[in-house]
Amino acid sequence: MFWNRKAKGQEGSGAADFANAQTPVKFNSVDFRDGQQSLFATRMTTEDMAPLLTRMDEVGYDSMEMWGGATFDVMIRFLREDPWDRVREFKKYVRKTPLKMVLRGQNLVGYHAYPDDVVEAFVAQAAAAGIDTFLIFDALQDLRNCQVAFNAVKKAGKKIEGSVQYNISPFHTTEMFVENALEQEKMGASLMHVEDMAGLMTPAAAYELISALKKALKIPVHLHCHCTGGLAVAAYWEAIRAGVDGLDVCVSGLSMGPSLPPIETFLAALKGTSRDPGIDLGQFRSINDDLAALRPKFSQFETKLTGVDVGCLQHQIPGGMLSNLENQLKGMKMYNRLPEVLDEVTRVRADMGYPPLATPSSQMCGAQATLNVVTGKRYSMISKEMKDYCRGMYGMPPGKISEELSAKALGDETPEFKRPGDLLAPGMDEARRGAAGLARTEEDVLTYALFPNEAPAFLKAKYGM
Repeated sequence: MFWNRKAKGQEGSGAADFANAQTPVKFNSVDFRDGQQSLFATRMTTEDMAPLLTRMDEVGYDSMEMWGGATFDVMIRFLREDPWDRVREFKKYVRKTPLKMVLRGQNLVGYHAYPDDVVEAFVAQAAAAGIDTFLIFDALQDLRNCQVAFNAVKKAGKKIEGSVQYNISPFHTTEMFVENALEQEKMGASLMHVEDMAGLMTPAAAYELISALKKALKIPVHLHCHCTGGLAVAAYWEAIRAGVDGLDVCVSGLSMGPSLPPIETFLAALKGTSRDPGIDLGQFRSINDDLAALRPKFSQFETKLTGVDVGCLQHQIPGGMLSNLENQLKGMKMYNRLPEVLDEVTRVRADMGYPPLATPSSQMCGAQATLNVVTGKRYSMISKEMKDYCRGMYGMPPGKISEELSAKALGDETPEFKRPGDLLAPGMDEARRGAAGLARTEEDVLTYALFPNEAPAFLKAKYGM
């Protein structure tokens, strides 16, 4: 039974009790980070967002995820905006809702491990700029890659949101996810985020996993599912039944396809129940009208995957990566070969030891699959990043890397799967030397430390050099 009536005679009233929770569901806005990343390759500017922010702040969200992930890279590489300024600009308008960033553990907002001192400096600077909650994850679920970031967030006095990267493989089970979440709770997470980045989670799996996490953990549990496979709305409803504390959503104007479910759907579904958050549906009309007027600006970047792609159950590519992969293949005039690339992704992921396809493992897997298709010969070309992955520079994969991939990437070299941060020399002094004459602030130095190839052109443009 989905729910039980409160009392006889209330049939049809909408009043309901949910078996495993009676508290209102909390909603987290991911519109300005994962929503726009999934739909049009993260091309929204701060100027695009600013007119919406006061209204979004009034909605009653539990948090607003608006930074981290691909935003930092895209801003300096394509938008020529200072990412640090975006946080401060949001703080001018968003007074009630905590701001959240997605932090890739030791990889921060980049695609490889950074030295511990860079991780510590970045977290301190992000907290000072205005980030309230740090959603920290590691693509391989190797928690050694999260420890330094966890400690830095504690030192800054900010909130840690841990993360379980949901995926399907021979090595990923409900018991493993729960064990990983319990370890993060011990490390200091005050909330547990379950990330179904590829839209794989079935309703039954959502009920099972959320029930298990709620039983095992003392901290709240939130769920994040993309709509790629057409399952997310049903998965969210079963998560609500299982007692989930919060859900990641977008407004309808930035929802569905490879993005996330719309908040309006759940506000309507929960109205009059014990889990109704009491958020007014009417306030979303003007927000969605403005988004509808804005979206044509991004038409050249907008994903064509606007319906349901049940193929995600095989390739397991996240929504944000799908739109970027589309754009890359368009640029190579190879968009017609996308189905071949997606099929090859499945095989490459197995060869990599079944990593969850979160950043940066998703990019490595997608790039290698593309190379395999383009060349017509598997692993005849292997990127530096994939070689480093096979060396253990990204952490310990869930399963064993295939002998074929390992041999072609490393030859006779024997990999060492130590904590990646332990293999790196301190980086901040080197960044200061490299950024000399370009950087004017500590934020500029960090931008250089993260993206030394892109930062010089960005900083020169920023300061009119």
